[in-house]
Amino acid sequence: MVRMACVVLLLAVAVGGLLPSAAVAELTKGQVIYAPIYSHIYSGDRERPLLLAATLSIRNTDPKSPITVVAVDYYDSAGKLLKHYLDSPLILGAAQSTRYIVKYSDKAGGSGANFYVTWEADRPVNPPIIESIMISTQNQLGISFISRGRAIE
Repeated sequence: MVRMACVVLLLAVAVGGLLPSAAVAELTKGQVIYAPIYSHIYSGDRERPLLLAATLSIRNTDPKSPITVVAVDYYDSAGKLLKHYLDSPLILGAAQSTRYIVKYSDKAGGSGANFYVTWEADRPVNPPIIESIMISTQNQLGISFISRGRAIE
């Protein structure tokens, strides 16, 4: 029994040493985030499009300070601007979130669509988490996946 516990402990230490450590985000006063989004993906040998509903989620992770979302712009696979989602800046309070939807029936973006999200803050803050969540339930098939945005500026 003691021998087994030691093996389990050694295995846990070995695996724990291989796992990436959680890095603390650097504080910043703003960014432009690129977030991939998919209005459809392809399946099968005939590359049939599978339509997806997509949600862009913007989450202010700073527990004390607001951020201002300045722009949420949606582009298609060819890089053409399809839609400005904001008419005026949006303030997200500490720990607040918002979302933007690309409807299931809207396939204009294509499989390479994306959002550019621009945000700023008055002082250095934790950067927000910006993710896209895609989902479809067709013909007894359910598929869902997420894609995390990446700071490009």
